[in-house]
Amino acid sequence: MKLNMHRRNLCIGITAALGALIAPVVSANEANWPTKPIKLVVGYAAGGATDVVARLVANKMGGELGQSIIVDNRTGANSNVGAEIVARAPADGYTLYVYTIANTINASLYNKLGYDPIKDFEPIGMMAKIPNLLVVNPSLPIHSVQDYIKYAKESKDGITFASSGSGSSIHLSGEMFKMKTGLNMLHVPYRGSAPAVSDLLGGQVQSMFDNSPSSMPHVKAGKLRALAITSKERSPLLPDVPTIAESGFPGFEVQSWFGLSAPAGTPDAVIKRLNTALNTALKDPTIKQRLADLVATTAPGTPDDMRKFVASELKGWNEVVKASGAKAD
Repeated sequence: MKLNMHRRNLCIGITAALGALIAPVVSANEANWPTKPIKLVVGYAAGGATDVVARLVANKMGGELGQSIIVDNRTGANSNVGAEIVARAPADGYTLYVYTIANTINASLYNKLGYDPIKDFEPIGMMAKIPNLLVVNPSLPIHSVQDYIKYAKESKDGITFASSGSGSSIHLSGEMFKMKTGLNMLHVPYRGSAPAVSDLLGGQVQSMFDNSPSSMPHVKAGKLRALAITSKERSPLLPDVPTIAESGFPGFEVQSWFGLSAPAGTPDAVIKRLNTALNTALKDPTIKQRLADLVATTAPGTPDDMRKFVASELKGWNEVVKASGAKAD
């Protein structure tokens, strides 16, 4: 009996000693994080709004953290491909994801996802919010929202509208407009905003409710014509472009948004370090001005702020998707 008690006490002692040795190592690893470059997965092609915002913020955050943040574009299934990659990545803070409005829409748009939009991600913080622009190819005889409606009604084929992918805010903006107008509008999805805009410029598609950062340069150059903006108020960068709400559709408002997240289980100390670096980057005057030039506004906050916001967006877009009858193509 005494021998068994001795062995038991010895095992307990060894376990405690090992725990004491291991705990400081884990804490030290977290305290020294990051010790190598960080990968930031973007679910859309390079050149689109998500990519533009991500690269701008990542560059500044990298400087704050003392390590490069490398943007990795993983396109497909309206960012679901990228989301799945990050959901399955090690929870060590070295693989991050640009979590967007699309992820909250996809939860209702797709019958089955390869990830859980809540359980598989750890919020870090919001980056920015931007409105969309209803733009058309300038070769069309359309100069206002009312012209757009008239053209679609008089054309036997209706009108086409491109998007960065089924379920994106670009797509759902068009679906919401279609619901309110009853127009014959054919959705043409692409693998990202950049290729969609390219075909819009070339005349292969006629219109798009594009994120403002990717379409703004073309609007300023006269290569695209902006008919309306989806924000609550007009943009100071486009003072002559009315909101869709004031163009005859009160209450119409869509804001795309971009947040930063990590795989679920990422240590709190790492999340806190990332959040601090993110908010510091968003307060930088140069970053704020660059985003303002793209009609985007910064959205600093805590991980919990983002968690609550994502939950509310999941609920809101679930209602829109069901009402519109939209399904993943």
